[in-house]
Amino acid sequence: MKAPSTAALVRVFRVLALAEALSWAALLAGMYFKWIAKTTELGVEIAGPIHGALFIGYGLTALVLWRQQRWPFLVALFAGFSAVLPFATVLFERWAGNRGYLPAAGTTPAERQAVSDGRSIREPAGEETADV
Repeated sequence: MKAPSTAALVRVFRVLALAEALSWAALLAGMYFKWIAKTTELGVEIAGPIHGALFIGYGLTALVLWRQQRWPFLVALFAGFSAVLPFATVLFERWAGNRGYLPAAGTTPAERQAVSDGRSIREPAGEETADV
């Protein structure tokens, strides 16, 4: 069985991060109607299992990316912790993307390394740029 490409995994991770955050909102709304308004349990009965499945999917995808992308342990820990806090998966996804842990589609390994090293993609590795 062929392993999925990095671009496909990153795409799935980004979709799951957003879906998990939206399912948090649905679950919190359902909990409001169940526990505060005391009108119905339907929201929790529907949103609960959906949120649980998305939570597990997000966590498994984060573990695969941790191994495949060789994330530092702390980055993987933040990914897992973000699933526990409402809406934090979207914040983590943006943070990780900005720091090069979630490579954009079409980037080369050298470009991904430059971003993770804190260099500009256009800045050559190991060379100093001189102001003339």
